[in-house]
Amino acid sequence: MGLAALSVMRRLFLAAALLLPTTAGAQPPADADPTLGPWFRSLLVPGTSISCCSVTDCRATEYRIEADHYEALIGGNWIVVPPDKILQRTDNPTGHAVVCWTPQRGILCFVRATES
Repeated sequence: MGLAALSVMRRLFLAAALLLPTTAGAQPPADADPTLGPWFRSLLVPGTSISCCSVTDCRATEYRIEADHYEALIGGNWIVVPPDKILQRTDNPTGHAVVCWTPQRGILCFVRATES
């Protein structure tokens, strides 16, 4: 095999390796309610018209208030929610706080649970 072929194979392997974590994390939860899809897609990255959430990267989460900030439970760890990622929504139909998060980009958006 020539150097050019090895170089192409190496690039393909690297590209495949980079896609694996994204693909593995792109599955909706087993108990996902497909009727909530439109609501998740309506969540926009604050200050943009870009959807930050879908049923694949958003999850119900526990959250707490610590001093002057929110923290969301992600993967067993309490993560500080950046204030600029909190969506001021009162129409959360899930009954839980929702965090949209990826390992590469961190918290994309956060919606508090609807208070009763």
